[in-house]
Amino acid sequence: MYFKIVSFAAFIAVAAAQHEYKHEKHEPAHSSQHITRHDGHAEEVVITDKHGHKHVDYYAHPKYEFAYKVEDHHTGDIKTQHEQRDGDVVQGFYSLHEPDGSVRDVHYHSDKKTGFHAEVKHNTHHIVPEHHHHHN
Repeated sequence: MYFKIVSFAAFIAVAAAQHEYKHEKHEPAHSSQHITRHDGHAEEVVITDKHGHKHVDYYAHPKYEFAYKVEDHHTGDIKTQHEQRDGDVVQGFYSLHEPDGSVRDVHYHSDKKTGFHAEVKHNTHHIVPEHHHHHN
């Protein structure tokens, strides 16, 4: 008898779990990334310190581009970024879905002359709460 009760309880638990799984919306998460490096030829640079000692170093012009994206509706982790650099100039964009439903978009730019600047925008999506009506 004990075995029948345990088996029946296990059957009910599996059926309930499958029922819940079918009614939840499980979409697969997606992510991607892309990186492009433009490595130039390294040039020898001689640096003389304040004591007159010479040091040799190597310098290559920094140039790259990267992008990534994450989209997981189950956890709410939704974001994207793109950035490119050519020497001392960096330009980029990122977007992030906030827990309150708004989306933060940031465009940024940085260079040696003007420093770092960012323009931040918040796009608010109205979240409509679900109302439950009780009938008496």
